[in-house]
Amino acid sequence: MNFAKNVGSADKIARMIVGALLIILALMGQIGVWGWIGVVPIATALMGWCPAYTLLGIKTCPTSNPPASS
Repeated sequence: MNFAKNVGSADKIARMIVGALLIILALMGQIGVWGWIGVVPIATALMGWCPAYTLLGIKTCPTSNPPASS
């Protein structure tokens, strides 16, 4: 399956940080098992594709073919 990338560089970094923070807090027992939801933002950052962005029509990465100028 080939998905079009819709997660940009800054978005990937933010997802990795938030995901890691959630997992660390879960491991420390601060937020319980819900912290393991941090796996989702890490996975979407590594894939470069977010299903929610697809549904909402959001794209934070640059396009490979910019529009032609007039």
